[in-house]
Order: sequence, then structure tokens, then C-alpha cells
Amino acid sequence: MAASGNDLTGIDTSAVRALHDERIDWRFKGMPSSSFGSTVGEFLGTRPKLFEAGFVGPILTLDDAAMEHNLATMAGWCAEHGLRLAPHGKTTMAPRLFERQLAHGAWGITAANISQLRVYRAFGVRRILLANELVDPHGLTWLADELDADPDFAFCCYVDSPRGVELMAAALAEHGGSRPVDVLVELGNEGGRTGARTAAQARELAEAVRARPELRLVGVAGYEGEVAHDVEESSLSAVDGYLRELRSLVAELAADGHFDGLDEVIVSAGGSAYFDQVAEALTRPWPEGLPVVPVLRSGGYLLHDDGFYRIRSPFGRQHRLASSEAPFHPAMRIWAQVISRPEPDLALLTMGRRDVSFDQGLPEPQLLRAADGSARELPTGSCRVRGLADQHAFLELGGAEPEVGDWIAFGLSHPCTVLDKWTLIPVTEGDEVTDLVRTFF
Repeated sequence: MAASGNDLTGIDTSAVRALHDERIDWRFKGMPSSSFGSTVGEFLGTRPKLFEAGFVGPILTLDDAAMEHNLATMAGWCAEHGLRLAPHGKTTMAPRLFERQLAHGAWGITAANISQLRVYRAFGVRRILLANELVDPHGLTWLADELDADPDFAFCCYVDSPRGVELMAAALAEHGGSRPVDVLVELGNEGGRTGARTAAQARELAEAVRARPELRLVGVAGYEGEVAHDVEESSLSAVDGYLRELRSLVAELAADGHFDGLDEVIVSAGGSAYFDQVAEALTRPWPEGLPVVPVLRSGGYLLHDDGFYRIRSPFGRQHRLASSEAPFHPAMRIWAQVISRPEPDLALLTMGRRDVSFDQGLPEPQLLRAADGSARELPTGSCRVRGLADQHAFLELGGAEPEVGDWIAFGLSHPCTVLDKWTLIPVTEGDEVTDLVRTFF
């Protein structure tokens, strides 16, 4: 659908504001029962405090100051190095956070599948990069309708096989849309995810697209995170090698005339672990006259974490392109209550696999809040989560002595597998809840 309130931020701000009109009830875990029946806006108008308003545990929170720091840091760094940013929205699936990213200069928002794309369009996101193939005829029919209805809607997706090109073109031809769908040739790697495995296959794809008027080739994309999974020198070298291949493919397709007449040639890569190397590769000089627009798709920066990205993010380690910017700050924290002390060095808490990530490290205990409201930091290392059940956390105390009823705050790893477990998330400034972020997974 066309965006009715879409402004210069690239999203329908009126649709985002309307989320404050949604009524709170039992559907939203952790919310105070006293808020049931109130709209989000009405509840926020009471200036609720996290530990006074009746929130029940576990409860995930997002730190507003940390998010604002991360937004400004990434925006400044991209501007300094001549990069566009289309952050991956799958990390949060939160239109309010998309709005904040776009307000900080994001070029667009990246999606991973057609269902995410529909959420974005429901909130009027104007420029969307679908970092995946789209061959489903029903999805393509819907997309063609969106493009016809809204001339300001800018969209592109990947192609990685002649068969995929054929299916896309056939579905679009049957629909009879008024403008072609923009596509990027995706370059993959052996054993990785999608993407052409060789430059020769990629060139064949480009020719297949050229033969179909329903499609328009506008660039090349890839994902270096499938090439390496740590920050050892051999892994960083492998990422560099892949990015050289990506650059070479762009030059080859340009030499074959595939980008003739384009005002912009999109070249996109960049997860949240190696975006410094992507920036270095994509901002080096291109062939004269080739109007390359380098686009990063990093999404983890907004929330950062206390695990996976703390180790791997370029801003948490030495990186290629010098900057005065400070490292990202972790913005996620979950509070869980101690409900049992069955053994001297073991506590059980109201937090489990249904509430937190566990695919890239377990939650990190950081702070204990006693019943009297006093707080103290927990001993690093010795106090640790040794495992999670569906609704319980097993905490080895390591010298910490919480009482049943105390609350413990945990840092989390890998935001992509945290927010999908929550539909309404408090944003905090200190103990005050200043916003409630609605997610749509």
C-alpha cells in the first residue's frame, strides 16, 4: 500500500505514532496488570518506573541512551567514510526503531523475506533492500501491486540462478506491472548460503536479467559473514579475498555494459562483524564513470550486545578504518527474579529459552537488585549461567548470595535471537520507562 504519511525520514511517521494507540493487555508478557485496558500512550503518560509500576519477570528492557549513542556513532562513521546504511530490520522488526535509524540518516531498511517486507510496507518504509531471492508468484504479485501503487517505493532484491530469473519474470509478466523489479546479482561462496558460486555463473545471470524486460539489473551484493566466523587473521584474510571477488564482478559486469544508463549502481555487503573491511573494499576507487553507491546492511549495531558482537564488532576491536568514534554500547538487558535456592551455590530464576538468546552464548549476570531496592554488581566470571530450560535459568553463584525474591540483570548475546521472543519491550532511562517498542516477528 502507498504510504500516506511518509515524510523525509522514509517511513510513515503517522503509522508509527499510531502504535501508541494500541491497548495493552494479557498478550504482552511482563507488562503490569494495572496497565491492561490503557493505550500505550496513556500508560507512558503515567511515567512508570520499572520496579514500581508492576512489571513482572522476566522483562526485557532496552536502554535509550545506549541506542542513541549507537545510532549516532554508526551514522557518523558511515558519513565519514562515504557509505550508505540500510540496516537489517530482522534484528528488531520494530517500526519505531526503524524510524530512529532512518532519522539518523539510514538510506533504507533491509529485509530477509516477503513477510518482513509486508510489515515494512505497512509502515510506509520507502526504500527496501530484500537481501534474498524472491521467486514466489504470490509474493511477486503483491510486490508488483505495491510498486504500481506507490511511485516513491524503491525496492531491489537478489537473483542467483537462471531458473529464479525465469520464475520472477514469468510472474511479473502475468501481472503486467507498470515498472520492472530492480535486482542485484548475488555472489556467494562455496558451502555458504545463496548466491552464484562463480563469476561465470554471475555473468550468466546478468545476461538472463538483460533478456527479461520485467527485471532491471542495478548492482551486485554479497555477504562476507558466510566466509568467516571469527576474527583470526586467516578469517579476516578470507573476508578480504571474497570482497576482492565482489569488486571484480562489479567491474566485469560494468565492462559488459550491464549498468549503462544507470544513475546509481548498488554494491552491497556488510553484516555486523566485518563492516570495516567491507567499507575499505567498497569505497576504494571504482572504474571511471561507474556511479557506485556502497551500501552496508549491518543491523546488530543498534542494540549491540554483551557477547557475540562485543567480541566481533569492529568498534570493539582494532579495525581497518580509523575513527574517533567510541565503541558501541550494549542496549539489551533482561531482569529475572530468583525463585529458588535449592543448593548452596545454585539459584533458579524466572528466565529461560523462551525469553533470551542462547545460540551465541548464554546470558551474562551483571547486577543484583535486592528487595530493599539496593543494587550491587555481581562477581565477573565466577557467577555464571550454566544452562537454560524453557522457563528457568540455572545460575552458579560463585560467591554471590542472592535471596529468593531478588532480581538479577543479565546482559545478552546476539540481538537477532532476543527480540523475536518479545512483542512489547520497555525502553528505559534509568528506572523510568520512556517508550514501549512494538515488534512484528
